[in-house]
Amino acid sequence: MVQEKTLVREVSFSGRALFTGADTTVSLIPAPPSTGIVFQRIDLPGKPEIPARAAFVQEAPRSTRLSQGSATVLMVEHLLAALFAYGIDNLRIAVTGPEIPCGDGSSLLFVNLIEQAGVVEQGVPKRFLQVKEPVFWSEGDVHLIALPAEDFRLSYTLHYPQAEKIGTQYYTVTVTPERFKADIAPCRTFAIYEELLPLIERGLLKGAGLESGLVFQGNRILNPEGARFPDEPVRHKILDLIGDLSLIGTPLRAHVIAVRSGHPSHATFAKILAKRENLLNG
Repeated sequence: MVQEKTLVREVSFSGRALFTGADTTVSLIPAPPSTGIVFQRIDLPGKPEIPARAAFVQEAPRSTRLSQGSATVLMVEHLLAALFAYGIDNLRIAVTGPEIPCGDGSSLLFVNLIEQAGVVEQGVPKRFLQVKEPVFWSEGDVHLIALPAEDFRLSYTLHYPQAEKIGTQYYTVTVTPERFKADIAPCRTFAIYEELLPLIERGLLKGAGLESGLVFQGNRILNPEGARFPDEPVRHKILDLIGDLSLIGTPLRAHVIAVRSGHPSHATFAKILAKRENLLNG
């Protein structure tokens, strides 16, 4: 029997947020079975909660934002990806601001926190969403398909003709804690310099810097250390996809194939999959 999991103990970290530039503290707090993943804005009156579910996604530039009422939490995808990859089902995430700190733009910070805290089974059967027939969604040149599978596999095709150094990339992976830690978690968010500049000039990226992501300009990388993998951008797209699909609220057994997708299309597809009733006990 596959059981629901949470962390052994509470862990916290602080850092600067990418968009708001605010210094924020985040605490990962073990939660009882059947709680799910829940964010809590402890800096706001009443300490409002926001479930990590697709129904609470609100449009945001270049990231995933969850909102309920006046409470919002931005940039949740990298943290959620790590929790999902490690099989964490129940957790309360206490946040002192409107945005999760970005670290270096990857999920390594969150992997380290999970391993520092430890993972524990909770004696309750985990439920999986088993895709039993193909599910499709397309809009323009963006496509998402979920095919039946016995595990959780992702395949992504990235096409960036506007950046010679990126070009077209493909990556596929069966998600396990080990593969996530080694091959996906280190991969940083990326952007093209010409696209970033207007956002910085408008004050929409107050915490941006070369220490918080990978920046491309033409056929070169502006970060002095270069890329961590030759195909780091497509691997980061898979990281984002894992985090966004975690918003289904139930672990997924499927092979998801994505072409040129991003946060808005991921949220739409997660909502479609969340309506499926093919639930199986672990």
